[in-house]
Amino acid sequence: MTTHYITLKPSEQAVLGAAATIYAGYTSANKVPEGEEKTWLQRSLNEAISLAKLTDESIRADGEFN
Repeated sequence: MTTHYITLKPSEQAVLGAAATIYAGYTSANKVPEGEEKTWLQRSLNEAISLAKLTDESIRADGEFN
C-alpha cells in the first residue's frame, strides 16, 4: 500500500473543509451520478475557492491595511 503525506496550510485546510461540505451537500441530495465523483469533487473545490476569494475581497481581516 502506498502512503501519501500531505501538509496543508491553514487557508488550504479551510478551503478543503468548505469543499468537503459542499460535496457532502451534493451527495446527500443525490446530485452526484455514479462514476462522476471526480467531476463533482472538482466542482465543489472550485466553488469553495470562489467563496474564499469573494470573502477575501469583501472583508478586511485583522492586520490588513489599505
